[in-house]
Amino acid sequence: MNPISNIWNHPKTSAAGVLIAVATIAGVLSQQGITLGTVGSGTVVALVSGLATALLGLLARDPQAMSSSTGSTARLGCWALIALLLQLPFVSGCNASTVAQNIVNWTPALQSAVATVNSTAALLDPADAPIFIAATAGFDAASNVLVAQAKAYLANPTASVLAQLQAAVVALQQQVNASLLHAARITNPLSQQRVLNAINAVATVVMAILALVASISSKADKARMAAQSSIKLSMVRPYLDEDKAAVMVAGHYGQPVEWARVQVAQVELSAAQAGF
Repeated sequence: MNPISNIWNHPKTSAAGVLIAVATIAGVLSQQGITLGTVGSGTVVALVSGLATALLGLLARDPQAMSSSTGSTARLGCWALIALLLQLPFVSGCNASTVAQNIVNWTPALQSAVATVNSTAALLDPADAPIFIAATAGFDAASNVLVAQAKAYLANPTASVLAQLQAAVVALQQQVNASLLHAARITNPLSQQRVLNAINAVATVVMAILALVASISSKADKARMAAQSSIKLSMVRPYLDEDKAAVMVAGHYGQPVEWARVQVAQVELSAAQAGF
């Protein structure tokens, strides 16, 4: 097919392809630490990527595009989704203060999830409650430290405070992973489901905060954090509820669950590849 005539006959689909390419290239450059300079409080790469994604979103909602054939509309919608998924809300290239605010924004959900954990023991079989209480005993203290460090970093985003925040999120992440492994020892199906539901809520928030912290950490810092993570994500994956995580992420960021589900999977994959 003649590419010139194809562009002429399908201008919106062709434009979508160009915007997809721009957003994809910008995403790769951002992951490699290539910024091409700064614009305001962000980078040129982040600005270009954001503009390409925004334009693609408008194009996908263009009434003329919607009046085209069903196949073309479906393809355009899928391409728009792919580009929008490049802009993961808790790992995309933001400056330190924006990430810090995002971390603090997750802390009420963390405190609520920990409170649910504390109230779950009363709902369990008497034989299972002690196992659960022992497995989650450190959640209160570790979550309080993480919340305090998040607020401290928002107020004073320095390298030393970031190091304390990194240590706090890894400490809680390891406690959560350990508690998920302990949940396997609970044999009562109803009790185990309640335990996993409660712990998974905490795990989702901690994973989101870990991704945010990692996004503003150097390669050396991420390697150090991963080295401190003795209980790896691969060890607890059978006990993670990705559907529940997607619902929480979608509700937090006000986005479709389908997008959040892919984002959760991508964040988990990135964390595993980083050694967590």
